[in-house]
Amino acid sequence: MRPLEGVVVLSLEQAVAVPYATRLLADLGARVIKVERPGAGDFARAYDSSCGEVSSYFAWTNVGKESLAVDLKAPEGAAVIAALVARADVVMCNLSPGAARRLRLDPESLRAAHPKLIAAELSSYGEGGPYSDRKAFDALVQSETGLIAATGDGEVVARAGISVADIAAGVQLHAAVLAALVRRGRTGEGATLRLTLMEALAEWMHQPALYAFGTGQAPERHGSHHPTIAPYGVFTCADGTVHLAVQNDGQWRRLCAVLDPALAEDPRFDTVSGRVDHRAELHARLQPRLDARTTDFLVAALDAADVPVARTRSVAELRDHPQLTSRGRWAEVAVPGGSVPMLRPPVDADAWTWDPAAVPALGAHTEAVLDWLGYPAAAIADLRSRGVVGA
Repeated sequence: MRPLEGVVVLSLEQAVAVPYATRLLADLGARVIKVERPGAGDFARAYDSSCGEVSSYFAWTNVGKESLAVDLKAPEGAAVIAALVARADVVMCNLSPGAARRLRLDPESLRAAHPKLIAAELSSYGEGGPYSDRKAFDALVQSETGLIAATGDGEVVARAGISVADIAAGVQLHAAVLAALVRRGRTGEGATLRLTLMEALAEWMHQPALYAFGTGQAPERHGSHHPTIAPYGVFTCADGTVHLAVQNDGQWRRLCAVLDPALAEDPRFDTVSGRVDHRAELHARLQPRLDARTTDFLVAALDAADVPVARTRSVAELRDHPQLTSRGRWAEVAVPGGSVPMLRPPVDADAWTWDPAAVPALGAHTEAVLDWLGYPAAAIADLRSRGVVGA
């Protein structure tokens, strides 16, 4: 039995952040009922067309959920949602705070009627302050929090290659919901949880921010290389690339023993700070020695010497990564129009297992959810004929 079996999560969600949080809850056994607009659904369904009939974003963040297609603005649709709220343990929402209030789906309205409810709300920047009415998406938050300024190479800045603000928010919201469920189990009390995209990613920016506060300057951009440790980054070799991560002087000396013992005699490279200060000279000395070795040789020799190293792989190569495949981390998950390989949750537990349910088609569970709420078949057919709910 998974730990959240019996917990009902109603989610008025779209895009990535809240859907990722509820996906994590579904992985733990929660019944997640995803509310979508009839006809269109969550706009993330159509971000791309790489996973059957849905996008890679949607497939990733919606495993194991139920899709309820209902018009929130129709009185009958609002009644459906009210009935669901009355049976839910958790309601999660990333509608704008203003829209949630107009629909009486804001935490204050929800908990006034249901004090034991856990009501979780995600917004862009939060209420109050000069940004309260601005919309935000992942890349915009990366800009506002300094992540883009910290990412790139030299004068070139870069957006992080994944939706890191959404992921930060989803992980933290998921953890807060779990904490609120534990607290309610002890006290019987509900909770209101509020999180902003900006503050979720700002939390993850602590280290570079503290460095900048303490030194008076931002960490320099060095592409794949670390701003304050060297040699730490991607280097070419005879037949590909490897990633070195030499973090201390012992590792440096062992790297030299593999590549060229004479490197260890250069006093400029004796310490981490010295290697950073003379990064260009360091790389110039290393590169010819790396170019003379193959990837297989370097990985084997450096592993044997206890020097941290990795192969630099493409995203597509993740599917056949020998560590993931040997440990059986991939599972086939049904999506509308086909199936896709999906990684199992990264935490293994001896108390429960993960058996992936499908990624839902739009409105696939509308009838089942309404039947669970006690709607007669004739009433469901009437709501569908008037467009209040979708198929």
